[in-house]
Amino acid sequence: MIELKVGMRLGSAVCDTEIVLIRVPAGPVELTCGGQPMTADGPRSGTAPAGGGTQLGKRYVDVESGLEALCVRPGAGALAVDGRPLTIKAAQALPASD
Repeated sequence: MIELKVGMRLGSAVCDTEIVLIRVPAGPVELTCGGQPMTADGPRSGTAPAGGGTQLGKRYVDVESGLEALCVRPGAGALAVDGRPLTIKAAQALPASD
């Protein structure tokens, strides 16, 4: 397990997914993509199990740990923290301008 830091770029070991960490939890967590741990070595092409994949430019969050990541390269694997799937962060509503 690697120590997560804000701004760190991580790649999947099983697909093309690459992320940049925006927020990291205070304690250690296992960040995975396609069921395999993410690496600091960058993405490695491979065959990821079906799981929804990642979308370019979307922010992925885990409410329980506080982790937030930005997808900078999409892939076929699904992101998870300690076995919990990450969800796409909803856009914030802008205030009405009446």
